[in-house]
Amino acid sequence: MPGRNHLYVPGPTNIPDAVLSAMHVPMEDHRRPDFPALVSPLLENLKKIFRTEAGQCFVFPATGTAGWEIALSNTLSPGDKVLSYRFGQFSHLWIDLAKRLGLEVEYEEVPWGQGVPLDRLEARLKADTAREIKAVLICHNETATGVTNDLPAVRKAIDAAGHPALFYVDGVSSIGSLDFRMDEWGVDIGVAGSQKGFMLPAGLALLGFSQKALKARESAKCRRAFLDINDHILHNAGGFFPYTPSIPLLYGLRKSLELLLEEGLENVYARHARLAEGVRRAVSAWGLKVCAQDPKWYSNTVSAVVVPPEFDARDVIHTAYYRYDLSLGAGLTEVSGKVFRIGHLGDLNELSLSSAIVGSEMAMLDVGIPVTPGSGIAAASTYWRETAPAIKART
Repeated sequence: MPGRNHLYVPGPTNIPDAVLSAMHVPMEDHRRPDFPALVSPLLENLKKIFRTEAGQCFVFPATGTAGWEIALSNTLSPGDKVLSYRFGQFSHLWIDLAKRLGLEVEYEEVPWGQGVPLDRLEARLKADTAREIKAVLICHNETATGVTNDLPAVRKAIDAAGHPALFYVDGVSSIGSLDFRMDEWGVDIGVAGSQKGFMLPAGLALLGFSQKALKARESAKCRRAFLDINDHILHNAGGFFPYTPSIPLLYGLRKSLELLLEEGLENVYARHARLAEGVRRAVSAWGLKVCAQDPKWYSNTVSAVVVPPEFDARDVIHTAYYRYDLSLGAGLTEVSGKVFRIGHLGDLNELSLSSAIVGSEMAMLDVGIPVTPGSGIAAASTYWRETAPAIKART
């Protein structure tokens, strides 16, 4: 098919040309004397994305799922109790992984489309007078449903309960795109993956550990080898890794961090918020709704669009891909066939995101969903034009 594939799943995301070029490097010795000139600044700049000065960041040749395991296995012991909430496929997977590691997982089922029930979180922690709960696991941005949780409010609930539990955050589809402040919000471990807001191929698990989390590893008894952060601590101190890293991905990460910091994190967050609102206005113009049930939970990195009950969202995804070369995210497990997802994170702007809106609209029309042709892009573009930043005067 002529033209390129329009990739608008919520990860992997589009890779900027500058990052692609940065990864196009010959292989080199990862133990050469000047290798720390690449590694040490990279780890320091990563701290700027996680918004931590007191913490320490790590880069593993792995994925976000491995990042969950790194977080749990390096700080907890088999039999430890952790508290979580299941409100989407990825919160479900984190719970399942914790169980496989031998942790005792207490979790509450929350309707998909909602977020963490803050009042019940605080009440449960207050009831834990024996302090059996060792950690609270929160998915910041539930990619399956397009729900974002209020992390400062979670920290407030933990503090209101006076509870010492560690605070772990799955930030795989948020860090680098949504506001995330590790130190300010008292996050003990943040987990990210390279293929989302960092605009890289999958292959890197990126983590930030607080000093409290680093201290917890001294008593953690979960077995670990390849995923042991202690090996990284020892080698990172000199600017090296304990085993062979993915050198092209490190060069790509250096460039992606440079791009994010050059744009400015507040500008990155604002861009994602503005583009996401345009998508939501398109969805509303179509006469449809997103899966997130309240604006307080709206995600600025992914919108899960609910199709009318007499239609199957998989038909929209199939048509979009084979007829228009547009990749949309599928509904997962409980929302399979009920939603299609538009990923709007990473390297994108109004014109690039317009292709996802127009292509989705055409695919819906093709399968018979009664939307008004042109309504979605008209609503989105009107909003974007009205909120467009000022441009320099023509000279």
